[in-house]
Amino acid sequence: MKSPEPENPARPPPGVRLCALGELPNPGSRGFRFRHDRYMFAGFVVRQGHEVKGWVDSCPHNGWPLSALDDRYLTREGDRIICAAHGAMFRPADGLCVAGPCADDHLTAWPVAVVGGEVVTAPF
Repeated sequence: MKSPEPENPARPPPGVRLCALGELPNPGSRGFRFRHDRYMFAGFVVRQGHEVKGWVDSCPHNGWPLSALDDRYLTREGDRIICAAHGAMFRPADGLCVAGPCADDHLTAWPVAVVGGEVVTAPF
């Protein structure tokens, strides 16, 4: 798993509510965008069971967002994150690329937590 990205003023601080856990299908994903002046932070969360992981929405191969459609980060089976640009596939549990041009690279973690049934941003 890659280290968190360099400081981005648009990245939300710890404790920001993203959504209720019940709003995420199981398995499922949801993207989030935050702006601050000219900066933007794009991240997404993936739910598998009671576990929710967060990732920066940027393919390690080319830096493009992973999803071409809102909230569509997973394969049909829901077992892999897929890059819409070139088909790279990543394991949701640790962000490892298991197929495609960035094989053996990782997504960048975006720490999130489930607190009282709510998905919130967590400290790096």
